[in-house]
Amino acid sequence: MKTNLTKSPWFWIPTLYFAEGIPYFLVNNISVMLFTRMGVPNGEMAFFTSWLYFPWLIKPFWSPFVDMFKTKRWWILSMQILMTAVFILLTLSMPHPDASMIAASETPISLFYIMLVLFFITAFASATHDIAADGFYMLALTTHQQAAFVGARSVFYRLSSIFGQGILLVIAGLLETKTGNIPLAWQLTLLVTSVIFALVSVWHMFFLPKPDTDKPSINNDAEAANNVFKEFARTFVTYFQKPGLLLALIFMLVYRLPEAFLIKMINPFLVASQENGGLGLATETVGIVYGTIGVAFLMIGGIGGGIYASRVGLKKSMWLMAACMTLPCFSFVYLSMFLPTNLIAISAALAIEQFGYGFGFTAYMLYMMYFSEGEFTTSHYAICTAFMAMSMMIPGMFAGYLQEALGYQNFFWMVIACCIATVIVTFFVRRNLNPEYGKK
Repeated sequence: MKTNLTKSPWFWIPTLYFAEGIPYFLVNNISVMLFTRMGVPNGEMAFFTSWLYFPWLIKPFWSPFVDMFKTKRWWILSMQILMTAVFILLTLSMPHPDASMIAASETPISLFYIMLVLFFITAFASATHDIAADGFYMLALTTHQQAAFVGARSVFYRLSSIFGQGILLVIAGLLETKTGNIPLAWQLTLLVTSVIFALVSVWHMFFLPKPDTDKPSINNDAEAANNVFKEFARTFVTYFQKPGLLLALIFMLVYRLPEAFLIKMINPFLVASQENGGLGLATETVGIVYGTIGVAFLMIGGIGGGIYASRVGLKKSMWLMAACMTLPCFSFVYLSMFLPTNLIAISAALAIEQFGYGFGFTAYMLYMMYFSEGEFTTSHYAICTAFMAMSMMIPGMFAGYLQEALGYQNFFWMVIACCIATVIVTFFVRRNLNPEYGKK
């Protein structure tokens, strides 16, 4: 493959995948903590922030257009410039509700409608950026380089997770303590994010290569465009004609049901006062115990799950992975019943739950790959990821209202009850799996 590459991939792969993660975690994680700390009730917070998954849900529908028009490099830079501008607008549009309103958790979500729109724009831009970045990776590197840098690509995306869920929360928490003003603290945190993302975007303007093969697939060719749309339609038709589709869809929508309810309520539970059933942790402490330690054990669990599945295969590993997906949810039952103040105990409970989720999630990813095999493997896998987004979006919309009705302890017991659904779909799915699938 001939390109005009003049710079080492080390100049752009780490920053590209770090930049890919920042907006995702800002939209789906930081927004949850931001609205919670601003005193928005859990019901409204979870309902509206769950809608931010929507762009990733429909990502397969517009991914062909990224290929058809403009270069991947153009899409990457354009989306980064757009997101930088939106991050600045998020900083400027931050409302400052009254401290008494925040303390009573009675801040109406209507104060944040402009921010929600900006988060939604960020989500669309981030999903588009994902499509372009992954395509660019394959165009800008030789096959050998793609294999060599896949580890670095994953590491820097995970580092962006620690930055987004850990470091930013630590910054916000320290600013809350220093200023005594929660809205100002989060405004400054968003400003820090804007500056960092702007610097990364400027870096890419100079160091992102221009591969000769990075060209739009359609250049004013109506016949080629028509063929793309026909192929696109055939991709979807063949997906919904796959044998075992109904069971596969149920599995993709239900396997993660406990975590889908849980994930929206973790941060609110950690910062809620003990009088309201929470642990009463400071924001910066949440950034350390959940955003850093928790994320680290999530990564370890994912790596361990991959190694285990590669040795015994998907079918044999599914029961253990389903157990790891469900049983660690008892960590939150324990935390809500005893409300420990010891950070080691809290960190251990969160580490166990996150490790279990990371280990158990491996079965989900492998099953999507298994179901996608065939003529349109890549496209069918992309459609599977849409159902993956839906599996988190729909339960998350109602998680806050359920928590408000049940209280934290009963809500976590309800999550345990949802684990039954994970066990049932695992039982039916694994019966038809190829015992050799997933082994080395």
